[in-house]
Amino acid sequence: MAKPILITGASSGIGYELAQVCAAHGHDLILVARREEPMKALKAQLEDAHPVQVLTYHADLTCAATRQQLFAWTQTQGQPLYGLINNAGFGDLSEFAKADWAKLDAMLQLNIVALTHLSRLYLPGMIAQGQGRIMNVASTAAFLPGTYMAIYYASKAYVLSFTEALATELKGTGVTATTLCPGPTHSEFQDRANVRDIAWFNDSKLPTAAAVAAFGYSAMEKGQRTVVHGTPNKVLAFATRLLPRKQLANITGQMQGSTLNTATTKT
Repeated sequence: MAKPILITGASSGIGYELAQVCAAHGHDLILVARREEPMKALKAQLEDAHPVQVLTYHADLTCAATRQQLFAWTQTQGQPLYGLINNAGFGDLSEFAKADWAKLDAMLQLNIVALTHLSRLYLPGMIAQGQGRIMNVASTAAFLPGTYMAIYYASKAYVLSFTEALATELKGTGVTATTLCPGPTHSEFQDRANVRDIAWFNDSKLPTAAAVAAFGYSAMEKGQRTVVHGTPNKVLAFATRLLPRKQLANITGQMQGSTLNTATTKT
């Protein structure tokens, strides 16, 4: 396989577009997602458009045994991964005290544990070959306390902190770790999370998933540590350093509380 990259959550949104841009740059791909048919269609499209090999793996990454099985399977497919893009994740708009614990547990398993586990599984092979790229998709949510989406925002804060620390540990190995922090983006997230009525998710000028993916791929290949997509989001990330945390929590609560429901999204 030619510099293979594994992408989780590849069936739609930013993950789908990351597959497009990686294939366009000549990478063979391993696509992992819960939805099998969209992945098969994407595989056929990419292999028709580019001289690459695309493998698909249908999996629920909230299960530790499944992650281990995925790793074992990929080890039989050829050379160690060049890249790992942990994109899979989901959010839940709900009041924490009333939220379904099964959803919260699955969110923690996917957004935090799966991302960490896969990084641990594949990183030794990358270090051994002296080259590799890990990109963990966080969010501008990582910089904020997310009232009514408390677990989702906190999970993205974990991704940011973990990846920044990992990037420092990897100095001199030939392997880099990048945190991609997009803001609200045109994707299936809004509809599935039922957050389209929230002002910052309902802007016709939101960037496309393709634009975010191209930006993220470029940053990953350059080995950049933490990148925020779009000038408004960069301003937001900086502004969170200046405002009291209580005020930030009040702001997100006001914006998200008006459309509070228990809808959940998975990507």
